[in-house]
Order: sequence, then C-alpha cells, then structure tokens
Amino acid sequence: MPQITIFIISDSSGETALTVAQTAVSQFPTVEASYQRFPFIQTDSILDGILNLAKKQRAMIFHTLVNAKLSKKVREFATTNQLQQFDCIQPAMGVMQNATGLTPEGVPGLVHNLNDTYFDRIAAMEFAVTYDDGKDPTGLLKADIVILGVSRTSKTPLSLFLANRNLRVANLPLGPTTQLPDELWQVDPKRIFGLTNKPESLRKIRQERMLSYGLPADSAYSDTKKISEELDYAQKIYKKIGCLVIDVSNKSIEETATLIMESVDYDLIPHSLTD
Repeated sequence: MPQITIFIISDSSGETALTVAQTAVSQFPTVEASYQRFPFIQTDSILDGILNLAKKQRAMIFHTLVNAKLSKKVREFATTNQLQQFDCIQPAMGVMQNATGLTPEGVPGLVHNLNDTYFDRIAAMEFAVTYDDGKDPTGLLKADIVILGVSRTSKTPLSLFLANRNLRVANLPLGPTTQLPDELWQVDPKRIFGLTNKPESLRKIRQERMLSYGLPADSAYSDTKKISEELDYAQKIYKKIGCLVIDVSNKSIEETATLIMESVDYDLIPHSLTD
C-alpha cells in the first residue's frame, strides 16, 4: 500500500486545507496518508523550518496562506525541491479579486475568532525559532521543555512539532568539544529530554546531509567512530542530568513527540495551554 506524508500549512486553523487534502486522498483507497498539521504560520522563519522538514520527509504540501509572499515561498520551495504542493486559497482569492475588482485584505484568521490558544501557539512557534540550536542559553530557563542531542537527531523539527502543541521548547546540541551552558544545570531534569540514535543510522543521515550540500558523503562528520564518541558523551550527560532518554532511530517525529508529551509533568509547566 503506497504511503504518503501530507503537510497542512495554514496561517489560521488549517481546517480548510485538511479537508481538501482528506477529500483528495479519499479518492485513492489504496493510499495510506499521514497528516502533519502546522496552523497559525505567519512568519518567514517558522515557515522555513517547516518547509525544510517537509523536504526531509518528502511530504506533499496543502496550504492556505492568505499572505501572498508566504504562499509564493511555499510554491517556489516545492518546485525547487521537487515536492508536490497545492495552494487551497490564493487561486480562490484571485477569482474573487477578478470578479469584484477589489483587493483582498490579506489578514489571516478572519473566518475564525481569535482566542488564547491561537496566541499561545504563535508564541510557542516563535520561541522554538528563537531558542533553536542553543542560540541563546537563557531560553533553557524559560522553556517548558528542553531537548538535548548530538547533531542530526531531529531536535529542530521535534521542537517545531511540540510548539504546535503550545509547548515552548528550547534545544541544545551536544558534542565532546561543545561547552555546556550553566543554565542547563538549573533546569528541572523532568523537563529535559535527551535524544539518541544508533551510530549506523546517524551515519546515514549525516551522509545524506553532506550530499545535500554537494559535499562528499564520507567525512569526519559522518565517521562512525566519531559518531559513537559523540553518542557516548551525550549518554554521560544524560546520566549526569538524570533526564529521560529517547532513542529516535526507529521513531517518527510524531512518535517521539508523543513520548515526550506523555512523560512531561505538566504541573511543572507554567506557560503552556496544551490540547
């Protein structure tokens, strides 16, 4: 049975794009589709992260973005990276504009009432981008959840996925040569999650990454011995912290996120409204 991943990207709830995608899929009963929904997307930086995740998963994209610039970015990204995309709103707006001679407002969410959940989700997505990859260690103290891991253990896409669940996530890369910020040791271990992987699986991921940059697949970055040393170092840090460790080698982003959401103590999270 063919399997496809469909990204639903919207600057509002995403209900329209989801309905269109599901309606299309229903006409192909032998296709098994999984849906990843990214609502309330209104900034370039967040959209960039989602599009890169779509590229990694070779996902189809159904989108409803009233901002013409963001919609164009999706279309051009899909064309450049040979992804299938369907714009569920701009063509309809164009028809309305031609029929009335009026210019669309271009304001997201006019068909929905804004509520606290909307603003919480936007804030969480912005937080994930601001405190991605250890850019600012002060974010570790502000975060609902802190994710640790060596390079290419899917820290960023996982952070964005959890942000979509209104959780403020900061992530930090680990490596034998990196200096750990003092803030890390001030975070409650119950809010920290360490990601690990099998050396051979991580080696393949890193080789693909190098090839995507037009560089040789084999390098120090993808060397199995070096990767094993990085993973061993990370395990020592996890043990010292006392945090939950998740092996992502055979897990999707959704599965890893579910494990985290089921394990986190929400009494320790003051910021988020989860659904």
